[in-house]
Amino acid sequence: MKKVAVTIGIALLCTSCFAGPNSLEGVPGENGKVANGWNGLWDGMISPISFIVSLFNENVEVYNPNSSGWYPFGFVVGSGILFGGGGSSSSRKS
Repeated sequence: MKKVAVTIGIALLCTSCFAGPNSLEGVPGENGKVANGWNGLWDGMISPISFIVSLFNENVEVYNPNSSGWYPFGFVVGSGILFGGGGSSSSRKS
């Protein structure tokens, strides 16, 4: 029972933060706010989950095209964190 509750809790936590359309982009008075590096970091970390959900829900996006210059950097870093990056293989001894 505890495993089911933890699994449901993790699923709710992950699905509550999916990337979606940027509703503030181009809005007067909001200085045309776009996604920044922190948004890219988070979107990169949840990209596999976002991809699966985006197959069934058209309102979920994996990548935000309305982004600042730092968003792609954050997305790549977030994806690297998730998939382990490449640094661990360089420190192994043969």
